[in-house]
Amino acid sequence: MGKFAADAEQLLKLVGGKENINAVTHCVTRMRFVLADPSKADVKAIEALPSAKGSFTQAGQFQVIIGNEVAEFYDEFTKVSGIEGVSKDAAKQAAKTNQNPLQRAMSNLAEIFAPLIPALIVGGLILGFRSFIGDVNLFEDGTLSLADTSQFWAGMYDFLWLIGEAVFHFLPVAICWSVVKKMGGTEILGIILGICLVSPQLLNAYSVASTAAADIPVWDFGFAQVQMIGYQAQVIPAMLAAFVLVYVERFFKKITPEYISMIVVPFFSLVISVIVAHTIVGPIGWRIGDAISNVVYAGLTGSLRWVFAPIFGLLYAPLVITGLHHMTNAIDTTLSQQFGGTMLWPMIALSNIAQASAVLAMIVLQKNERDRQVSIPACISGYMGVTEPALFGVNLKAGFPFICGMIGSAIAATISVGSGVMAFSVGVGGLPGFLSIMPQYWLPFFIAMAVAIVVPFVLTLIIGKKKGVH
Repeated sequence: MGKFAADAEQLLKLVGGKENINAVTHCVTRMRFVLADPSKADVKAIEALPSAKGSFTQAGQFQVIIGNEVAEFYDEFTKVSGIEGVSKDAAKQAAKTNQNPLQRAMSNLAEIFAPLIPALIVGGLILGFRSFIGDVNLFEDGTLSLADTSQFWAGMYDFLWLIGEAVFHFLPVAICWSVVKKMGGTEILGIILGICLVSPQLLNAYSVASTAAADIPVWDFGFAQVQMIGYQAQVIPAMLAAFVLVYVERFFKKITPEYISMIVVPFFSLVISVIVAHTIVGPIGWRIGDAISNVVYAGLTGSLRWVFAPIFGLLYAPLVITGLHHMTNAIDTTLSQQFGGTMLWPMIALSNIAQASAVLAMIVLQKNERDRQVSIPACISGYMGVTEPALFGVNLKAGFPFICGMIGSAIAATISVGSGVMAFSVGVGGLPGFLSIMPQYWLPFFIAMAVAIVVPFVLTLIIGKKKGVH
């Protein structure tokens, strides 16, 4: 018998047996179950298992924290249960049966943006570094930047724009691909559709506002004219266009005989989708994106920012629990495109730091080695921007650390917004997050970051000692 055979056998019984498991998989530290009836899982008994370090339910999946040896535990579990594991994607699809319509919508949105996050983070970091070397005057009494004093750094400043432009100006290509891939369409058609939204033949989206209506180029079909406007860095138009492509392709697949489908389906799907994108959903999506970003920007910069900021800082962590936080990716990207940066993302980074700091205080309080095995990795993960282990594995279970983190986040968010802190785009949502902040805002962001560390840590420590946490 293997090291975890006994615990795996017990876990099988405690989740309701083989017949209660619709799917099982694992991630880096957790077993992930999609249960037919989640109420059959005996949570207290499961968390009492020697191998289990906690449990929680998120996005329709019942997750048991095992730790770094989860792969070995998973192998033992599949042996004793006779259940063949599935991929993470298959488990996510199965888990949607346990979600309400809003949760399913947020899960789909998350799955669309998840593949794009690495590129957005890299793009934000590159723009931040580029601005530091080319736009911050540190030499000759504050008159010259690093790029002004060195040909190497001047060349680097120009070179880095290649990557920054690829990430943000051509973002619709990635969005169209991701939507089409998620919905089971032909991915290369999604890529081509995205290119048709940002082609150099089109008037660049950034130039539309400064171009007179009479000077905007058009496709003239005789009976109608269509403006040749690009959608560089636009999120919602690209998503809507991709949805059109998916459903048009599905329609033609249904009605087209197999022997000519290779020609007919992609031709009509792409031509119709590009036409609809530039005549209907593109302009509509642009207006929707503008409306959303204008409302958010007004909340962040207007007279109500002193209300908006603490409320957002307070409620972001609860949004993570529900999955609703995934919508902020689209908002952040739209803000960056429309206003040259986002004031929303810095608050997200500060919230993550605050929750991790509450976990850090719990580590100081805890004497039980079993508890610390959960808290230490969760704290590190939180400071790197991934807070689910901190939230579900530590803070929510104890209750008060979660509230302390929310309070620290609210205060830090108020400082950030009050100081006008702006990021180039989405970045690493934790301590390294300052790299995506515009350099002129580093000082107030560091002050807000210090508050996000100190306030939750001190509050959690005080309350934890009063409660006798050990």
